[in-house]
Amino acid sequence: MPDSPANPRIGTERSWPGIAPPDSSEYRTVKARIQNIDLQLSDKHVWAKRFAKLGPVGVVLWKFKTVALLVLTKGKFVLLGLTKLSTLTSMLLFLGVYWSLYGWQFALGFVLSIYIHEMGHVMALRKYGIAASAPMFIPFLGAFVRLKQYPANVIQDARVGLAGPIWGFGAAVFAWLCAVVTGLPIWYAIAHTGAWINLFNLIPIWQLDGGRGFRALTRTQRGIAAGAALTMWAVTQETMLLLIALGAGYRLFSKDYPAEGDNVTLTQYVGLIVLLSMLVLMSTQTVHARY
Repeated sequence: MPDSPANPRIGTERSWPGIAPPDSSEYRTVKARIQNIDLQLSDKHVWAKRFAKLGPVGVVLWKFKTVALLVLTKGKFVLLGLTKLSTLTSMLLFLGVYWSLYGWQFALGFVLSIYIHEMGHVMALRKYGIAASAPMFIPFLGAFVRLKQYPANVIQDARVGLAGPIWGFGAAVFAWLCAVVTGLPIWYAIAHTGAWINLFNLIPIWQLDGGRGFRALTRTQRGIAAGAALTMWAVTQETMLLLIALGAGYRLFSKDYPAEGDNVTLTQYVGLIVLLSMLVLMSTQTVHARY
């Protein structure tokens, strides 16, 4: 693009007609600022080259450095669960079972996705001051956190329940971003499985996360949630959404709904339905195309 006063090229040494002569203080000030911008940009290029030396992992970290920074700042808390012998032992057993079935790469991604999901519950429990055990893994059943005391109200219980799928969605998105950058099918498989498992947890029955979330929703809000599930089923044709809608329909006629609902819980629940179902759809199409 040719230089113009309205769109000057960074780093140019000439003066800009009609703005300031080369010997003026204004020109020297502008030039110094441009040189400072050039220096900052060159520093970014240096870091980009350093990340590139790390291969595919480095590319992911550079392109999604904001996400990586967030992960690193939360890393100390996320790793906290691994200091518990019971968690680490059950996690390794869980890993070994799926390693023997699907290989170590998928097994490791799968177990870490579930671990992050459980740590979402732990984070919410700590926020509300609710005592609970560290995560425990059971092959073919998943993992759980055992509460040592009850939440103060249904809103706390609902938000603790939905915190797991929210964190689990974050883990699935990270795997999907890794897949987009690297093009490796294993990342797509991990993203798809993680999104599907968290969508399954939104079925509003029994002790599933969706069942706990529904405790803070009124009958009208439950109807909205059921409508969202049916709408996304029409878009994605994902069978799990029909199960969510059926569970929501059943809970419409139960008498455990509160007099006043929680709009935050409703927003989180509907948002998770939309985002997780879309991620399942995108990762399904890509997995089928690559396999």
